Amino acid sequence: MSSTAEPPAGAGPVASGADAGCWLHGVVRAAEPTLLGGITGMGGGPVRAVPGVGLVAVVSAAPLTEYGEEPLRRNLEDLTWLERAARTHHEVVAALARAGAVVPARLATVYRDEGGVGRLLAERGAGLAATLDRLTGRTEWGVKGYVGPAANPPSAPAGAPGGTASGGAGAAYLRRRRAELTARDEGQRAAAEAAATVHEALAAYAVAAHRHAPQDRRLSGAPTPMVLNGAYLVDSATLSGFTALVAALAGRHPEVRLELTGPWPAYSFAEEHPPEPARTLREAAR
Repeated sequence: MSSTAEPPAGAGPVASGADAGCWLHGVVRAAEPTLLGGITGMGGGPVRAVPGVGLVAVVSAAPLTEYGEEPLRRNLEDLTWLERAARTHHEVVAALARAGAVVPARLATVYRDEGGVGRLLAERGAGLAATLDRLTGRTEWGVKGYVGPAANPPSAPAGAPGGTASGGAGAAYLRRRRAELTARDEGQRAAAEAAATVHEALAAYAVAAHRHAPQDRRLSGAPTPMVLNGAYLVDSATLSGFTALVAALAGRHPEVRLELTGPWPAYSFAEEHPPEPARTLREAAR
């Protein structure tokens, strides 16, 4: 989206002495007080509703001494602060999503005051409403695929044929190592091809699909490389069919180990995001 008449606080200078600020979590059709009363926002404070015409923005207090442009830039480089902020933001969005469709704001979208949030709803209301219509009755599901055991043949034993007859033990080791690397490359190629087939089948079943870049193993924590990081928007009425398809594909393609995650708020399919500030990070909960 293009910027609003008043940009988020992180996108420009903050007025001297200002200490207001609103961290935007997301936009919904309606937010019952009982729902909002059970949600904890940024800094452990409450969340509140900023109403528009047929829409409600859900925000937390975000004092600009901590969430203004310069403090926010420093905080986003603090991994402890960032992890805490990302978790809180996601928990609010997830709570809203359990009650109905939500357009989640990007992480660290901070407005100077409620007036800026209200102008967002007025100027982008039609697009946000259309996105909510598209997401209603649907949830996002993730399917991650990792190189499976069938794509990782066991290493040749130390005493395999071809040892000392030609070049001695050193040459035999090099041949064995070369064969292992070749087998690994072929296995990963087979897993990547299986992942593409799986994604194609799931995308054909889902309402919409998006293939994210695979996560690094340091982030995924998996013992083998990720070859599929897919997101799928699924009608609630057809969810059982989708999960059955994932299970069937897992059995059909042992080269890739599939992991189903969700339901998630529709981060990957909320095309009409509220505008992001100058420095934002992708939602880390995925």
